[in-house]
Amino acid sequence: MAVAGCTKCIKYMLFFFNFIFWLAGGAILGMALWLRHDNQTSKLLILQFENQPAPSTFYISVYILIAVGAVMMLVGFLGCYGAIQESQCLLGTFFFFLVILFACEVAAALWGFMNKDTVSKELINFYDAAYIKAMDVSDTSSKDSASKVLNVFHNALDCCGKGNDTLLFQNVAASLCSETNRKKSENDKSCHLKLISLFSDKLYLIGLAALAVAVIMVFEMIFTMVLCCGIRNSPGVY
Repeated sequence: MAVAGCTKCIKYMLFFFNFIFWLAGGAILGMALWLRHDNQTSKLLILQFENQPAPSTFYISVYILIAVGAVMMLVGFLGCYGAIQESQCLLGTFFFFLVILFACEVAAALWGFMNKDTVSKELINFYDAAYIKAMDVSDTSSKDSASKVLNVFHNALDCCGKGNDTLLFQNVAASLCSETNRKKSENDKSCHLKLISLFSDKLYLIGLAALAVAVIMVFEMIFTMVLCCGIRNSPGVY
C-alpha cells in the first residue's frame, strides 16, 4: 500500500527538491568547468617563470567543485528514484550521502572564508617576482621571460604595473603595456587590484551557489526524514 495524504505530498515535494538538487549539481559542474577554462584565469594560471609554475590553489578548488557537482547529480538522481519508489533503503542511503555532502560543504565554506585572499595574493606575488626581474637593469638573463609573463598579465587583465609605481616611467613600459593602459588612473591600471577583483568576483559567485545548495539540502533532509517515517507507518510498503 502506497503512502497517502500528507506523506504523499511530502513524497512529491521531496522528488521536486531532489530534481532541483540534481539541476543544481549540473549547474555547479558547468560553473566549475567554466572556471577551469575561463580565458582570463587560464592564461594566468598556465604561466611559468624561472621554472616555477603559477600558483595552483585556485585550480585545486575548481577540481573539488567539479567532483562535488558530479556527486550532487548522482545523489540527486538517487533521491528522486528513492522518493518515487518509496524505498526506505534508497532514501536512507540518499540521506547518508546528503549529510556527508552538507558537512563537506560547510567545511569547504569555512576553509574558503579563511583563505579567501590566498589565490589573489599568490598570483600578486608571482606577478611581482616577474615585475622585479623585468625592472632590474643589472640582470638581463631573465628579463625576456619576465617581460613575457608581464605581457600576459597586462593583456589578460587590461592593466599596467602595480599602480603607483615606476613602470610608466621606464623605457621598457612601452613594450609591456599598451598606451591606453599607461594613461589610465592608478586604480584602473593596477594589476594588483585587477587580480583581487578577478578572483573576488569568482569566489562570490561560488559562495552564492553554495548557499543556495545548502538551503535545498536542509529542506531535503527534513522531507527525507518525514517521508521515511510515513513509509515506516504505512503497512505493506518496503
